[in-house]
Amino acid sequence: MRTTAVISMTLCATLGMMTLTACGNGTQKHSYGVFIGASPKDAAYMENYDKIVIDAQYFTADEITELKKAGHTVYSYIDLGSVENFRPYYDDYEKFTLDVYENWEEEKWVDVSQEEWQTFVVDELAVSILAKGVDGLFVDNTDVYYHYPTDEMFEGVTAILKGFKALDTYVVINGGDAYVTEYQQRNGNLDGVMDAVNQETIFSKINWDDGTFSDNESSEREYFQDYVKMVSDNGKDVYPLEYTTDEDLIEKIDKFCKDNGYEYYASKTLELLVVKE
Repeated sequence: MRTTAVISMTLCATLGMMTLTACGNGTQKHSYGVFIGASPKDAAYMENYDKIVIDAQYFTADEITELKKAGHTVYSYIDLGSVENFRPYYDDYEKFTLDVYENWEEEKWVDVSQEEWQTFVVDELAVSILAKGVDGLFVDNTDVYYHYPTDEMFEGVTAILKGFKALDTYVVINGGDAYVTEYQQRNGNLDGVMDAVNQETIFSKINWDDGTFSDNESSEREYFQDYVKMVSDNGKDVYPLEYTTDEDLIEKIDKFCKDNGYEYYASKTLELLVVKE
């Protein structure tokens, strides 16, 4: 079992913006865009996207209402399995933290088996986010189960995700192949924990030593293609997320998505900035 190169997108020092290439769409209107590092003043960058992902911590309810009036479906980032030291609740839950998150020194994994953490994430954090009027949750770091593959951690992730679904909201899991595959094998479906997956680096690869991009190895590509097909076969939406400037590779990504009914991102920068053409 392997897992995607997990990127906690809210950690960018700059306002994170991502360009989208959507299968079958023109250049003027896109169905789905991720703006996790954005603030309300960046709303103009979102206007050509139907569904948008933001971090609701940085938006008021009124500002989210304005986004919805502008025609957007709004999903908010929420972190299930780690905690960054800039979050206002970090000090309260540092006692449950584990190892430092590789490549993101200001972030630590969390012991999701702790009921106090589960209760906080569902009954306080998620509820407060949804109270602002967002339409769903973009859930990061279910990959905590990949790094700590115990039954206790599996059950902790499951309890939180089922808690989210009990709030009657749309749940997008970022990555999470180890957990999602295990859940499907144990239960025969994915209905209780998710509605979609946002999968990074199926075709592309991040070279962490120098921050460049390249083609993914064929074995990794095949693995993740099989993973997202399993998710799709279980009736869930699929959103590949790629990092590349290679037009030939983008053509391959585009064909793959068109053939399978997926929508994808092709970002030219790891920092998820809008690149001016």
